[in-house]
Amino acid sequence: MGLTSNKVLVLAIMIAVVLFVGTVWLWPQLARQNWRAVSGRVGLLLATQLALFSSLGIAANQAFGFYASWADLFGKETDQGVVIDHSAQGGTGGPLQVVSSASVKGAGGSRPETGGQIQKVDIIGRKTHIATPAYVYLPPEYFQPQYRTRTFPAAVVLTGYPGTAQALVDKLNYPRTAQQLAKNGRMQPMVLVMLRPTVAPPRDTECVDVPGGPQSESFFAKDLPDAVLAHYRVGKRPGSWGIVGDSTGGYCALKLAMHHPGVYAAGAGLSPYYKAPIDPTTGDLFQSDRNLQNRADLWWLLKHEPAPDTSLLVTSSKIGEHNYKDTLKFIQQVQGTNLTRISSIILDSGGHNFNTWRREIPATLQWLSGRLTDR
Repeated sequence: MGLTSNKVLVLAIMIAVVLFVGTVWLWPQLARQNWRAVSGRVGLLLATQLALFSSLGIAANQAFGFYASWADLFGKETDQGVVIDHSAQGGTGGPLQVVSSASVKGAGGSRPETGGQIQKVDIIGRKTHIATPAYVYLPPEYFQPQYRTRTFPAAVVLTGYPGTAQALVDKLNYPRTAQQLAKNGRMQPMVLVMLRPTVAPPRDTECVDVPGGPQSESFFAKDLPDAVLAHYRVGKRPGSWGIVGDSTGGYCALKLAMHHPGVYAAGAGLSPYYKAPIDPTTGDLFQSDRNLQNRADLWWLLKHEPAPDTSLLVTSSKIGEHNYKDTLKFIQQVQGTNLTRISSIILDSGGHNFNTWRREIPATLQWLSGRLTDR
């Protein structure tokens, strides 16, 4: 049974209930003052608490999508992406291959021309050789005859670390939100390319071109747009592309928009931080390259390099978010530039979690839509 299976959660809850009932039932028999009785009480208490914590952990993982599998949880997911040539099975042999397609749940119809479509794809970077799965949301207009020659703006949507791309669809509801906003005339129809920034699992590369390692930044700045452009009707001009993400994905979105304004006209960070961390999940990202390390620091970038011609959005909460003061400081620092434009969403309260980001996503998509063109 998989880590995210409902059967695992039900089994964990049943075990916790059985141990709790067993502890209550057997406690009188273990009330003696000898080593066997004491050991029995300690064992039952530890087993019950372990079962309870396991149930809570599995439930939290299902809600927030921290780990996708047992291998992911225990750090055993170490295989690099492998290029698969699908041409023998009738594919195009291009950098993007569609694996499957599905309708948008709750969008009002199973036909793509009325409810849109979500395609699961494999993307292979021609320059970086990074291979990663993703989900692509195509709005209903993409399939309607009157729009058959139209190109659409595109937005790259990133998870946090470790995150799962599926959570962007099922937990954060990006496709359904975009479909409803466009249907109500509050944003233009857009193509969403949803994936996690962890393109070399389990390592957290922070969207950095690691010397001698994964070239994550180049993948998002070059390979990913090229793959999408080769397969879908999306705008080719810089003003057609935006990027948004939460937590680690938020930092990546801001950095990519600032490093590559010719690719991304707008970048939105939900609960972002502003400097790449170095910890056991990242390893040595910079290999003593001081320039690379500096450019991964958005504070340094604003102070020492010309302001990029791009639009940025940052979000935080007055209560519940650790990045609140840094976000206010970042806004102030960007305001001192002559080209970079800054907007913000500041909630009165909200934690670093899916519920908070769901409250921010509708306004974020509207903001993004207003800064992108369809050409």
